[in-house]
Amino acid sequence: MTTRPIAFDLTRLLTRLRHPSPSGIDRVDLAYARHVLSGEGRRFGLVSTALGPRILDRSKAARIVEAVAAGWTEDVDAGRDPVYRRLEARLAGRPTPAPDGRAAASDALRRRRIQAATVLGALRGTPVSGLPAGSLYLHTSHLRLDRPERFDWLYTRRDVRPVFFVHDLIPITHPEYGRPGEAARHAVRMRTIGRHAAAIVVNSADTGARTLRHLAYAGFGPRPVAVGHLGVEPAFAGEGPRFTPDRPTFLVCGTIEPRKNHLLLLQLWRALAGRLGPETPRLVLVGRRGWEAENIVDMLERCAAIQDCVVEVSGLSTHGLAALMRSCTALLMPSFTEGYGIPIVEAAAAGMPVVASDIAVHREVGGRFAHFLDPLDGVGWMRAVEALSRPDAPLRTELAAGLSDYQAPTWDAHFARVDALLADL
Repeated sequence: MTTRPIAFDLTRLLTRLRHPSPSGIDRVDLAYARHVLSGEGRRFGLVSTALGPRILDRSKAARIVEAVAAGWTEDVDAGRDPVYRRLEARLAGRPTPAPDGRAAASDALRRRRIQAATVLGALRGTPVSGLPAGSLYLHTSHLRLDRPERFDWLYTRRDVRPVFFVHDLIPITHPEYGRPGEAARHAVRMRTIGRHAAAIVVNSADTGARTLRHLAYAGFGPRPVAVGHLGVEPAFAGEGPRFTPDRPTFLVCGTIEPRKNHLLLLQLWRALAGRLGPETPRLVLVGRRGWEAENIVDMLERCAAIQDCVVEVSGLSTHGLAALMRSCTALLMPSFTEGYGIPIVEAAAAGMPVVASDIAVHREVGGRFAHFLDPLDGVGWMRAVEALSRPDAPLRTELAAGLSDYQAPTWDAHFARVDALLADL
């Protein structure tokens, strides 16, 4: 890594403690914060506030980062994760322990206190004029980019070289899957990047190509781009806690929203339940409920046919998810569009077969081991589920062979590419 001074934007991390577990972008932010703040040279945290950006020294920024990570309890092993323990009991056909409401409320209060304390600490930072001359500024989420005035300080600090991480262009390329107005907000985010970025980091070659095309269309010149596939956490190694479900069990991971194509799977499971009854395989939906998902929620809450075979879970720890992936039959990833699709590589690292939609980025990250289907091919997805539910199915043997020598992307490899980009600036 370059020894030039680097200011890492901590703003998103400070906002994320309202959830008991981090999202994919949260994990990227956390990995970058730890990497930057542990590097050689002068390191700082930066927090965007209504009063302007505030700079924190390395030690204060690192304490905030670790306080946020502790709020998520990401390092708790699967056996001590109450969400995982309840889910394991249900999937293994054992009595499910009742959730501890007081513990959940206490945990939420603990996270709020951590957030209040970290925000207060951030507000005590120094003005951005305190950054050393020639610093790099690293922003790895999309937060606040739709408020370009928050980045006007870069006009007065022309010596600072900004680097932005673009996770996807989905609100622009597929506006039908986002909240109303999100396409326009994302276009503003991209203009903010176009105005200021000295370089750009992306999670896939597909995202990189879309980003450069969009910036060119918007009138901005090309920028240096580093493509780094996101690293898989060590928790997803093939060896580790696991259990035996009482029937074939399939996972789908990610926020419950239309672009993830949950509705296809729920309709498929309704048809399976009508034919197989108590022998129907299980489908586990791992993720929070998102936006514009009314039809999906209606199925989950009102379709009696799937109540016994579809399980919804959120707040699962990383170690709990890894144990689930080591134990279940296959990951189903029928998304219409993705920026990366990290559940695919996490599942592969854990030794779990993957069936994914046939889109460019899925081919990029899973081309050597996944089984690909068109996201509209309901019959094809039905056949794949039925085949993988049989222990002797040729498809199971084929997918297992593809995973035999799989090496998952690592954060070390990711940061090697990013550090080379930063050094060139």
